[in-house]
Amino acid sequence: MSPTVDDLRNEIRQAVERHERVESTGFTKEALAAICTAVGYDVDTTGRLPPKSEMRAGILWKAGVLDDPDPDEAGSAFRKAELEAIADALGEA
Repeated sequence: MSPTVDDLRNEIRQAVERHERVESTGFTKEALAAICTAVGYDVDTTGRLPPKSEMRAGILWKAGVLDDPDPDEAGSAFRKAELEAIADALGEA
């Protein structure tokens, strides 16, 4: 049986040393910043974090889902196939 979207989100959270969530929730800005760092997409974490769409685009770009880190292409939440690609990228990092 393939993992659910919630399972994939929690797997990714654990891979970047964030807490698992019992309830179904998207990623916080802090979690997205941690994922960016883990996949090698540089974001400035010393001040205000960039918009979620920018971080999602960078993560998807580094995971090989997008051709470039364009926030307009990233959508508002990760889809299951995107979460699987991110989990794979974290496994290779």
